[in-house]
Amino acid sequence: GHRPVAASGVSDASRRRAEALLPGVPLVEPAEVLARADLVLLTVPDDALPALAAGLAETGAVRPGQLLAHASGRYGTAVLDPATRAGALPLALHPVMTFTGTPVDVQRLAGCSFGVTAPEELRLAAEALVIEMGGEPEWVAEEARPLYHAALALGANHLVTLVAQALELLRTAGVSAPDRMLGPLLGAALDNALRSGDAALTGPVARGDAGTVAAHIAELRRHAPQTVAGYLAMARTTADRALAGGLLRPELAEDLLEVLSDGGTR
Repeated sequence: GHRPVAASGVSDASRRRAEALLPGVPLVEPAEVLARADLVLLTVPDDALPALAAGLAETGAVRPGQLLAHASGRYGTAVLDPATRAGALPLALHPVMTFTGTPVDVQRLAGCSFGVTAPEELRLAAEALVIEMGGEPEWVAEEARPLYHAALALGANHLVTLVAQALELLRTAGVSAPDRMLGPLLGAALDNALRSGDAALTGPVARGDAGTVAAHIAELRRHAPQTVAGYLAMARTTADRALAGGLLRPELAEDLLEVLSDGGTR
């Protein structure tokens, strides 16, 4: 129900995406976007956002009463303070989703949670915008934004790394279709974890199978030494959580933690 009136992009890739996904929408300088739009979306990398907000305010591009929303997970609305002082109405609307820069992204907004931070008087406006995009607003306090974003990065970004490493190791082991093998397993593990948390833990670390873990480390050192540090870090964290949750018996934890502490070199 909203009409895009202008867009801006710095890199060739972003300009190509704008041309493909916003056909007929003029590509102009940022100040011109603000001159034309009542609602402005700042969708730049986190580290670029403070300077952009300050620069737009300093150059007089911000109009009083203009809705200015960013999509950064890290920041709340304080990063927009220079623009707010110039009269902008600040919103932080962060879609909790991974995007590809293709048309499928729009479909992924349906049912997607948004981490929302806004002044009290703008909460209804922020909620309405998220709902119009098919999303679900989740309110995040300004001071909690960095922790909120760290949690998402820990879960989503590191998951990609873990899955990619597992795929590589399975290929090295001679598995012809590692994606087909991992898909059902990882889907079940994710579903169980979301439902039950630490109680969903299975495998040699949760069972205290120190010999199996030592064999894993030895094989990784032989075939994929670059994965050893990550395996050890995750195994130690898994062991600590399993022990604290009563899943790992203390008498079994001792040998396991010893293997992990010396990196399986004994």
